[in-house]
Amino acid sequence: MTNRMGGRTLGKTGKALITAALMTTTVGISLAAMHREAVAQSEMMANFSIPAGPLSSALTVFGRQAGLQVTYLASIAAGRNSAGFSGKATPRQALSTILAGSGLQFSFASATTVAISAPAGQAAGAVGDDATELKPIVLGSASGASDNETIAAQASSAATKLDTPLVKTARSVSVVTKKELEQRQAQTILEAVGYSAGVTTSQSGFDPRFDELHIRGYEATYTSDYKDGLQQPYMNFSMFRTEPYSLERVEVVKGPVSVLYGAGTPAGIVNKVSKVADGSRIREVETLYGTKDRKQVAFDIGDTVGEDSDLSYRVVGLARNGETNFDIEDDSYLVQPSLTWQPTNQTKVTFYGLAQKIETDGSVSAIVDESGKVHDLRASDPKYDYQRTSQQQIGYQVEHEFNDLLTFRQNLRYSHLGLQARYLEVYDWSGTVAHRYPFAFRENMNVFQVDNQLEWTFDTGALSHKLLTGIDYTKAGSTFRYGYGDVDPAFDLDISNPRYGISGATAGYDNYRQKARLQQTGVYGIDQIELDNWNFTLGGRQTWVQQSNGGQSESEPIDDHLATGAFSYQASALYAFDNGISPYLSYATSFEPVTNRSATNEILDPARGSQIEAGVKYQPPGSDIFLSAAAYHIVEKNKPVLDPSDPTQTTYRSLGEVTNNGFELEARAEISESLNLVAAYTYTHSEITGGEDVGNMTAVTPAHVASLWANYTLLDGSALPGLSAGAGLRYASSNYTSTANTDKNSAHVYFDAALGYDFGAVDAKYDGLVAALNVRNIADDRSGICNEGACYLGQGRNITVSVKYRW
Repeated sequence: MTNRMGGRTLGKTGKALITAALMTTTVGISLAAMHREAVAQSEMMANFSIPAGPLSSALTVFGRQAGLQVTYLASIAAGRNSAGFSGKATPRQALSTILAGSGLQFSFASATTVAISAPAGQAAGAVGDDATELKPIVLGSASGASDNETIAAQASSAATKLDTPLVKTARSVSVVTKKELEQRQAQTILEAVGYSAGVTTSQSGFDPRFDELHIRGYEATYTSDYKDGLQQPYMNFSMFRTEPYSLERVEVVKGPVSVLYGAGTPAGIVNKVSKVADGSRIREVETLYGTKDRKQVAFDIGDTVGEDSDLSYRVVGLARNGETNFDIEDDSYLVQPSLTWQPTNQTKVTFYGLAQKIETDGSVSAIVDESGKVHDLRASDPKYDYQRTSQQQIGYQVEHEFNDLLTFRQNLRYSHLGLQARYLEVYDWSGTVAHRYPFAFRENMNVFQVDNQLEWTFDTGALSHKLLTGIDYTKAGSTFRYGYGDVDPAFDLDISNPRYGISGATAGYDNYRQKARLQQTGVYGIDQIELDNWNFTLGGRQTWVQQSNGGQSESEPIDDHLATGAFSYQASALYAFDNGISPYLSYATSFEPVTNRSATNEILDPARGSQIEAGVKYQPPGSDIFLSAAAYHIVEKNKPVLDPSDPTQTTYRSLGEVTNNGFELEARAEISESLNLVAAYTYTHSEITGGEDVGNMTAVTPAHVASLWANYTLLDGSALPGLSAGAGLRYASSNYTSTANTDKNSAHVYFDAALGYDFGAVDAKYDGLVAALNVRNIADDRSGICNEGACYLGQGRNITVSVKYRW
């Protein structure tokens, strides 16, 4: 059994040492035996996932994962950083890599204690005869690499709220690392997750207003948007937008996660992890130009506040002006500062903020004539259209380790979002002339969230526990207004001779007003249990939700108050073989109250879901290769969809029950120092199994989705060292345009490519200078996609050229 740090059960080895200490008056201690035991402990293989950052933090994480007490003077670690370590190794090997380049040395004082020290009277990096020399070691390609430096992530906290190795996580999780984001030069969240198993994107065509995606056949656009572990909620229309440049990684957890996050669909979540201060010195600037006349500059600057300081800062910024395909505006301006204070190894506080302005268009739908034909024309006018969003966030993350048994964390954030939009809507037709009228709306939304956690680490007999208990709270409010004007000949569009560029007044916001309020409180607990190679999880949560909608005027009170609650639970079992293979089985449930109204103006029943998942993961020890396969059976009841009989497209109906069966295959691997590979395949059979349209397939749910991305870099000794080339394809099979199953969207395949060049590979004086060319949808396929009566075109060819400099 793995030994624990001081203050907990020590296991057989620790008990033996304590017994020996108590008997020193009658029995002499065998120093040689103790030395042999310490050496044996240091040579036991284990899995490590230690992120890069301040050396003190890396040593704290190492102590927990190795089950060792790490002792050192705070002064020798102050101001030092570590590259971290991920992979399977002995504690001695992992610690050698963590300390590499620090000039420090270590020695195992006993089987449970390792001491870090600075060589006395020696130059930095020199060591004594009886200390371990700190040089980098090689354990495959994973030696010392953080998750940012590899395609295949080692760990994630999204599925457990605790930093857990992926190979020991009994759920399907896809992690898009910073390296992959940069290789593919992802400009949107959809591009970031486009090569992940179980994920399908743009079911309503190209629409930069939203990050529209489905996970395992279920809608994930509105309820699955998370950043840094807290939801970015959707209430009426507005949605928070996230720039990939501001992120360290994107994590996709597939299937219900209501035990940890509360109300949500069976789809899962997409958690975006922000760049924040961690004590690392960061100097980066980037310029980018692309389709169409897209101009962007960005920077990422971070460091400690003075030498040997316990304060560090980071500022990420981006400014973009330009358009994308279909004459759709895509401007964005953001600044994202953060400040981290780490006064001791046991306490860490990070404050962060975000201010962002975004402008795109209010309507991006294609025009559909009276015969139902989709034209390559905007239904509105690109010059008249706009959608302007302003969003701000401020918050903090606190972690304090009281002792080796108990750790407290708090994650708090306040968010504000304001939106104004206008566009033109088609009213009727006269031959080839579309008669249009103006439509406008605005929304203001405020969100307060806090998640309080206690992590307990202890043993009960042969079982090792990592128990997470928590209480979270969300309060959100939104005021939404819209209005429309009269049909005006000035807004007419003749599709036989289309002319754009009109101007006109904005419609008032007097036709409709809605106030929405949401409160959610949850109490949860999840226990991760280890028994030899077995890993079990048991979790439960009680969620209370209060929602209200209504108020057609300032004086009219909010009505339609909805208060409900639900208990969610999950359980799993996983066996981690020593060769890196981990088969598992899991069960989880979801719960989602809805505010959608029926044609009779009644709020629909809450939606509930459950999933059974069986899978296997494989991570060869010490490698940057991660393979996974999973099969799932998901049932969702009371799923709301737009009512096709409502011409205003504002009311909903319940499908009754939807059952999705499928399986996924995914590989993220650094095959060699030169070759990276990302491959995914998903099969989904999505069938309506209760209510109306029983036996039919759900809309815009392709049965087959596949993707492949490969990137090859020429190394030193080749003809063009530093040159890299990438190529990818994304395929989705045909799918139904509605639940009536009368028409289909055609299958599509997109081809992507990338070229990169590292100038530092040629001359050291250019170290840090990198150029990249990325082309998405090389063939410029813009096939139309229809979803329950609304039709959009896919995104056309998109090209970006960037130059980045790090120093």
